Amino acid sequence: MFLTWMDSNSWLIEMAGQRILLDPWLVGPLVFGNQPWFFKGERATTLDIPDSIDLILLSQGLPDHAHVPTLKQLDHTIPVIASENATKVVEELGYTKVTTIAHGETITWADRLQIQALPGSPIGPFLVENALVLTDQASQSRLYYEPHGFHAAAIDQLEAADVIIAPIQDLVLPLLGPFIQGGDFALEVIKKLQPQFILPTASGGEVEYSGILDKLLTMEGTIDEFRERLEENSCETHVLNPSPGERIEVLLSSSVPN
Repeated sequence: MFLTWMDSNSWLIEMAGQRILLDPWLVGPLVFGNQPWFFKGERATTLDIPDSIDLILLSQGLPDHAHVPTLKQLDHTIPVIASENATKVVEELGYTKVTTIAHGETITWADRLQIQALPGSPIGPFLVENALVLTDQASQSRLYYEPHGFHAAAIDQLEAADVIIAPIQDLVLPLLGPFIQGGDFALEVIKKLQPQFILPTASGGEVEYSGILDKLLTMEGTIDEFRERLEENSCETHVLNPSPGERIEVLLSSSVPN
């Protein structure tokens, strides 16, 4: 398995012989509701759009997961598997091979990769987006992804995962509490799923943010502090913290090599 963090929530996942682009924001700014005064993210450096993408995987329909300027530049014939909310985004853009995956559904892709959707992040009072589980059916290696750290409903349906991609730091709004849940929530999911590795997401490594919302948000905790907490709780999970654009090989001790 190879993983490339493309900053924010964007990942290139190489497993089961497939190159999967997950929640891509790769070009242009990130703006919510066309209101840059409220929140805007800009990349300090530009990362190239990866070549030879077999599948686009979208966990949510929000702009930091289904980023319209990026999706406009990608080949619209690339197959997409998306949450119901994200499906609306790509269909409006003219993508031709879109499959919606709902909570509890499992799709087998390319005869080797199993993709399962579980309840993930609540977006407002009526919408719950997807957490995703990817399983290489040959090696039985399993990756679990939840970008906002809302794990409770999802992990009750899983026994274990080899790799977790999830926040490990809290992003907090005054009076409302964590908007992105790391810290205790990441520790809880590790104790439940016993992964060999966890990789932090949603941490904006080289992204510059501005706007009113950014001024209200506070990041709590550090990666080093989280490593200490793992040791204190006798967790054998290793934290991998790649730089944006860095492709790393994740060697799993109990998996058959890809």
